[in-house]
Amino acid sequence: MQIFIFTLFPEFFNSVFATSILGRALKNKLLKIQIVNLRDFATDKHHTTDDRPYGGGPGMVMKVEPINLALQEFKFKKGMAKEKIILTSAKGKVFTQQTAGDWQTLDRLALICGHYEGVDERVVKHLIDEEIRIGDYVLTGGEPAVTVMVDALTRLIPGVLGNELSNLDESHSTPGKLGHPQYTRPENYQGWRVPAELLTGDHQKITAWRKNQKS
Repeated sequence: MQIFIFTLFPEFFNSVFATSILGRALKNKLLKIQIVNLRDFATDKHHTTDDRPYGGGPGMVMKVEPINLALQEFKFKKGMAKEKIILTSAKGKVFTQQTAGDWQTLDRLALICGHYEGVDERVVKHLIDEEIRIGDYVLTGGEPAVTVMVDALTRLIPGVLGNELSNLDESHSTPGKLGHPQYTRPENYQGWRVPAELLTGDHQKITAWRKNQKS
């Protein structure tokens, strides 16, 4: 799978994709991530990517032209099969585990990091497939949201996790589902004991206990 991240601040991702599971997935070529600097597609000498909003108001708005030219450079087009163009937006649909599962089947994914007071609405109407948010709050930019989405998506790619069963019984693997409590050694720490059911070796009792904890 190929993920293209279109951003005004490519340096944000320098360490994010070099560590832990994400870093190993890239090293093992289980996915490819390309960071695209939108300023490279500005057409004026100052590399301007934002301007004042028509009609007045505070803040700046990201321009449509650099985004369009960047998408064209990498041959992204709205409505293509096995591809999606996503814009991070506080007014978009909420990202869920099911969203990550749907994206996992794509060949290519373009993630555009919104910024400032927003993005020219012509991007939304003519260039992207969907607006997505990760929660009901406003971030200074789309980069943290993109990091969250890429992390959730990457875990679902076959071969990324050491144990392929890890994804099967996790929280949110089905809508509304939450995981059961987990314990490991030592059995007794400062009087805080592991539940006796987990120490029996009886798989039926363990399964029943775990099911009861999630109900």
